[in-house]
Amino acid sequence: MVGVSASLPSPFDLAVADLPIPDGGGSYRRAQLATWLYRRGARSYAEMTDLPEAWRTTLAQRYRLDPFDRVERFPSADGSVRYLLTLPDGQRTEAVYMPYDDRKTVCVSSMVGCPAGCAFCATGALGFGRNLTRGEIVAQLLAVAWGEGFAPREIRNVVLMGMGEALLNYDAAVGAVRTMIDPEALAMSPRRITLSTVGLPSRIRKLADEGLPLVLAVSLHAPDEETRRRIIPTAHAAPIAEIISSLHHWQATGGRRVTIEYTMLDGVNDSLQQARALAGLLVGLRAHVNLIPFNPWPQSGFRTSPRARIDAFEAVLERAAVSVSVRFSRGRDAGGACGQLSLRGAAGKATPEAGPRP
Repeated sequence: MVGVSASLPSPFDLAVADLPIPDGGGSYRRAQLATWLYRRGARSYAEMTDLPEAWRTTLAQRYRLDPFDRVERFPSADGSVRYLLTLPDGQRTEAVYMPYDDRKTVCVSSMVGCPAGCAFCATGALGFGRNLTRGEIVAQLLAVAWGEGFAPREIRNVVLMGMGEALLNYDAAVGAVRTMIDPEALAMSPRRITLSTVGLPSRIRKLADEGLPLVLAVSLHAPDEETRRRIIPTAHAAPIAEIISSLHHWQATGGRRVTIEYTMLDGVNDSLQQARALAGLLVGLRAHVNLIPFNPWPQSGFRTSPRARIDAFEAVLERAAVSVSVRFSRGRDAGGACGQLSLRGAAGKATPEAGPRP
């Protein structure tokens, strides 16, 4: 992006309805610009050859098309790819591309780092850097599409499960979702977008009232206050009972099933008694529990629960008629699995060397 000011906003910060049009230009010009941005995945204004040259020049002067200074790509043996994205202010965030036979999924971040401080999460150990803008969240999808060589609209599944607590960056996260589902932008089904939260009852209720039929994933990780506060230092601000109450409101408002994320930590939250307690919490909720074997990272201080104990925990939930599955994360060898995002470069360093964007 030589010659483009780092301080310029991105067109991805804007809703399609708010995209600029040239003086005297009709709304069809806005539709043309949206097509170049979201259908064709243009990487420069010069590519937009059916737009007036003067308008393209104005756009380039006012809006930075690519909000990332550098993009590093770290492939995994399982086919997933971790993207390390450097912003103009030097801050970094990450996204993960996960290809499947029938779909392309991208895990995006809503922040640089995370303020939740979950003890088992490498991102939490980084602390909080800053919120990402709506455009910086959306542009992660464009960066993946550019990096993998396909059109942006080929991405049909998105999970806001990367760095950060999306509901603490509420306006930007919800705005990004609205761009994803806009038929003039990425045209995704909201039912294929999952938003993850550590559990913020007031924000869950607010999101429910938005009327967006998203999938809500709640990182519960323990059924009792003592254990949860041990592994999630900020959990004291939202008692489990209040979280569960907000999930009932979520379902009463939109009827969507809730996903409960539960990282399995050896000797911490994996006892059969805790499994029974978790089942008790979910009575009356349409919920699916994802049991996630802990993904190790240096100096974490935790171990993954043995498979036999995970299976026994799962069996307790099944006997209680709770929908449950064991979810093994992808991208572990590339540092892109759940809980591993820590801005690592090729040598495992948190401050990698990288060249400028091509």
